Amino acid sequence: MDKKDILVNHADLQNFSAALFEKAGLSPENADFFAQSLVDINLWGIDSHGVLRLPIYVKRLKSGACNPKPNLRTVKSAITLEVMDGDNGPGQIVGRAAMERAIELAKTYNFGIVGAFHSNHFGAAATYSRMAAAQGMLGVSMTNVVQNVVAPGGSKPIIGNNPFSVAVPTYGKFPFVLDISLSAVSGGKLLLASKKGEKIPLDWGTDKFGKPTDDPDVAFNGFLLPVGAYKGLGLAYVIEILTGVLTSGVFLDGMKGMYKYPDDPSLTSHMMMAVNISAIMDPGELEKRMTEFTQKIHSSPMWDEKQEMLIPGELEHRTMQARKANGIPLQMNLYEELTSLATELGVPATLSKM
Repeated sequence: MDKKDILVNHADLQNFSAALFEKAGLSPENADFFAQSLVDINLWGIDSHGVLRLPIYVKRLKSGACNPKPNLRTVKSAITLEVMDGDNGPGQIVGRAAMERAIELAKTYNFGIVGAFHSNHFGAAATYSRMAAAQGMLGVSMTNVVQNVVAPGGSKPIIGNNPFSVAVPTYGKFPFVLDISLSAVSGGKLLLASKKGEKIPLDWGTDKFGKPTDDPDVAFNGFLLPVGAYKGLGLAYVIEILTGVLTSGVFLDGMKGMYKYPDDPSLTSHMMMAVNISAIMDPGELEKRMTEFTQKIHSSPMWDEKQEMLIPGELEHRTMQARKANGIPLQMNLYEELTSLATELGVPATLSKM
């Protein structure tokens, strides 16, 4: 935590955020979910996708680029497979509806898969995979995003840094949750290397012509490279097919980034899957096997004995517990931006410091 950061209570931040979203046109129920999804992301320690993005979300809702009252409807259906038109609604609201429907299908047929198109940026993929895990199911969520990753040897971005998440219930303190995107590193790591005056590995990013660079500033103004070279690139292509192509949505250069085109719908697509594990395994048996799995991971030795071997979702759980107790850190400029936005919208809610 930076010394200039402001600590705020998570419940207070959620109520404050919900008030802003409701003022921007969302129903109270949708505003509360949208706010909770962002605050949860901050609680997990993924500050780049939390309330940092609240101002741009509100701006897009106010301008109509993002429809605050979308008419979500199923346009194609075939037993366990459905496609939903998101009517350019907030990605968080469309994503939740798609996963809720996938869970409903899985309760009846043991498997549900729901695609959605005409949506927008949906935050963190784990928000939706965790919904299935909370119901004792295996959850998978993914989305396509605007092109910002260049293929090795390419001269311009060809694919988005497409994220996906898989969540599995453990019936312990937290579920197994993998949530990753497919660039070698995030833009934030390039900025951090720049601040430290460090060079970066040549497989992190390229210049604006697609040529690998070890200069973080050049890479930040250039393009990202996929994780694992052609392996990560191939996985990003797969997600693009499962989301944009198979839902009948747009893909590759058809999307519009919310920062570059703040007044236009992003036309993002998602895919949600839910699997009813209890159809083939009793929850008690799954708990026993996942406990054994976790124990074996934890017992794997580290060359640095001060370090721990963790499973996906464990670090986020620990961070959540700490931030619930001590507060969520917000940069001073973000805190001021949020309070200023509340004044601008005429929202009486205040964001108290801890």
